[in-house]
Amino acid sequence: MPSMLPDHPKVPSPKLGVLLINLGTPDALDYWSMRRYLGEFLSDKRVVELPQILWQLILQGPILTFRPKKSAAAYRQIWNNELDESPLRTITREQADKLQERFGDTARVEFAMRYGNPSIPSLINTMFDDGCWKILCVPLYPQYASSTSGSVVDKIGDTLRAMRWQPTIRFAPPFYDDPKYIQILARSVQKQVDALDERPEILVASFHGVPKEYLLKGDPYHCQCQKTGRLLREALGWPEAQFRVAFQSRFGPKEWLKPYADQLVEELGHQGVKRVAVVSPAFFSDCVETLEEIAIGLNETFQEAGGDQLIALDCLNASGDGMEVLEYFARRELKGWLD
Repeated sequence: MPSMLPDHPKVPSPKLGVLLINLGTPDALDYWSMRRYLGEFLSDKRVVELPQILWQLILQGPILTFRPKKSAAAYRQIWNNELDESPLRTITREQADKLQERFGDTARVEFAMRYGNPSIPSLINTMFDDGCWKILCVPLYPQYASSTSGSVVDKIGDTLRAMRWQPTIRFAPPFYDDPKYIQILARSVQKQVDALDERPEILVASFHGVPKEYLLKGDPYHCQCQKTGRLLREALGWPEAQFRVAFQSRFGPKEWLKPYADQLVEELGHQGVKRVAVVSPAFFSDCVETLEEIAIGLNETFQEAGGDQLIALDCLNASGDGMEVLEYFARRELKGWLD
C-alpha cells in the first residue's frame, strides 16, 4: 500500500532555519513608500499605546501628511544609492549572508523586518515551504522592550495563526548583559577609540528612547539599558566621570526616558567639552538613528554648543566582531536541534 495519496503534494526534506529580525525600513524615498512604512510602524499598538480611534485620527491626519517628507530627508542623507535601499537593509542582508557561510548546509539563514520588507510572514512561509520546520528567530535587539522584541513575538504569533501547518519556533532571548556580547562590544569600541586621532573626553552610550510611562508599567528596557551601559564601561575600564548613558529619538509631547541625548551633548558643549564619542548599544546594526540622528544631527547640536567633534562609533554590524556574536548566540539557541 502506498504511504501517500497519489496526488499528495511533495514534502521537502526537513531542515533548520535561522531568521534574523531587524526593526524595519522604507522600500524607497518617495512620499508613498515613506508613508506606508511609517503607517505600519506607528500603527503598532505596542509602539504607540494610545486609544486607537484617537491615535488613528492623529496618525492618518497630520502625522502621515507631513512626517514622510521629513523622514525621507533624513534617509536621503544616508541612503545606499548603489543598491537603492537603506543601510539597515544592506547590513542585515550582509549579516544573514555571512552567518549562512558560517553555518553552511546545517541551517538556512534569512533576514526579515518587523516593518517593511522583507516581511516576517513572507519569510516564515517561504522558509517553511522549503522544509524549515524548526526556525530560530533572532530579534536583533540586545535589550528587551515591549515595542521591539514584544512586537516581533506578536507578529510571529499572527503569522503562525494564519498557517494550517506551523513550524516549531524558538526565540533567542535578549543579550543585554551576556558576557560574550559585552566583551565583544567593548573590544569593538576600544578598537575604534584607539583609531581616533585624540581620545574622546566623554563616551556616551545612547539608547533609543521610549515613553517613561512604559517603564512605570513594568517594561524592563530602561533597566537593561542601564546595565548594558554599566557593564560596557566596566569592560572598557572607562572612568565613570567620563561616561554617560542617554536616550534619543523621542517623539511626541510625552516625557520619555532621560537624560535626552540631544540635551546632554548640548550641555557638554556648553561645559567646554570638545570631543565626544557616541556608542549605540541598543542597535546591532547601523540605521537612520545612528547614521543620521547621531552622526549628523547630534554632531551639529554639539558643535553649535561649542564642541569640536562628536564621533558616532560603528555598531557591530556584519564585522568580524558582529558575526562572532551572532554565530555564538545562534549556535547556543539551536542546541538540541543541531546536536
